[in-house]
Amino acid sequence: MRDRQILWRDYTVDMKLVLMVLLGVDMLAVVGVMLTGALGMTNPDRDPRTSNKLMRWRVALQAVAVALVVALLLLG
Repeated sequence: MRDRQILWRDYTVDMKLVLMVLLGVDMLAVVGVMLTGALGMTNPDRDPRTSNKLMRWRVALQAVAVALVVALLLLG
């Protein structure tokens, strides 16, 4: 029984580390998409479809970030 507890603790520590790294990468991706969209709005002959696509990507990446935070909270 004690070995299972130790293995579970090691697993959760490793999983938290993986989730935190993924969260960091996802946050950087959100910032990159936001900056790309903001810089694209300064272009006078911009395509509105590109702006819309970037907005969808940002929302999706933020949803992934929220899911990763929830997973981290559930791991305790």
